Amino acid sequence: MAKQQGPLTGTQTLTIGKALNLGLRRALEDDPKVLLMGEDVGRLGGVFRITDGLQKDFGEDRVLDSPLAEAGIVGTAIGLAMRGYRPVCEMQFDGFSYPAFDQVTNQLAKMHYRSRGRITLPVVIRIPFGGGIGSVEHHSESPETYYMHTAGLKVVTPSTAVDAYFMIQQAIRSNDPVIFLEPKARYYEKGEVDLDAPVTAAEPLHRSRVVRAGTDATVVGYGPTMRVLRDSADAAAEDGRSLELVDLRTLSPLDLDPVYESVKRTGRLVVVHEAPTNLGPAAEVAARVQSECFYSLEAPVQRVTGFDTPYPASKLEEHFLPDLDRVLDAVDRTFSY
Repeated sequence: MAKQQGPLTGTQTLTIGKALNLGLRRALEDDPKVLLMGEDVGRLGGVFRITDGLQKDFGEDRVLDSPLAEAGIVGTAIGLAMRGYRPVCEMQFDGFSYPAFDQVTNQLAKMHYRSRGRITLPVVIRIPFGGGIGSVEHHSESPETYYMHTAGLKVVTPSTAVDAYFMIQQAIRSNDPVIFLEPKARYYEKGEVDLDAPVTAAEPLHRSRVVRAGTDATVVGYGPTMRVLRDSADAAAEDGRSLELVDLRTLSPLDLDPVYESVKRTGRLVVVHEAPTNLGPAAEVAARVQSECFYSLEAPVQRVTGFDTPYPASKLEEHFLPDLDRVLDAVDRTFSY
């Protein structure tokens, strides 16, 4: 098996994109049944270069350039998984995943249940998602709600380089189909990653996490919105207000125990995502929090989201996406009761 030249070891400062690349490389090295598939993932290394260099080192039989046919990519992956492989599919952009929706929701998600547990489908579908790159519809969608709503799928999204490196390996090791949502506007954010740490020592895949302690209000987000949350917490601190931040990391299943514990202390909750408001992830989080923490809440749960419109032209996206002012305004509203 070919190896990369001059392999990185120890603790390195990596972008999220590079961390994903190295996580995929590690998975290919660890398990010969792991395959990468997608449009231009081979020689080109993918639109965002997440698979850069992997076909050169692991060959065309393990890093496969596919036709421009998303349903065919996922259908082929399902067949390979039934034969014992662990395919990792790349959808070039979020909106391009919709042609494969039938294969994902009617076959991939249901096969384990349909076979009464006799068949497992360890397929990972990587989807760069969210806005903020100056692009248009089909290239800036937030499709997480569709996949969260589909029983039989797991849905996760990293927001840091260390999570990107370990979560992609954990998703590939999972025997369940995993929708792996990558915040493409954050691909170039950097963080320290211990490349020698075993994946088994990493935070569990389906676990949310408090990333900043606070006392006055709880703010929950995931993936692309976590930078806005951190900026909002810094700005609020300058005004003497302490925000506790929770990174959900896993959207299906949701792990809301850290959110419940936080809200029972702060009494206030704001949920932030780029997906539209109507029936979005924030609606489910709000319903569960109001059920579990009703007597602790000092104010109604507030939502800061994308709007219930198609994704706008790129010159308008800064008005569409949640930003610092909208998050802080929502926090202020929780103190008006």
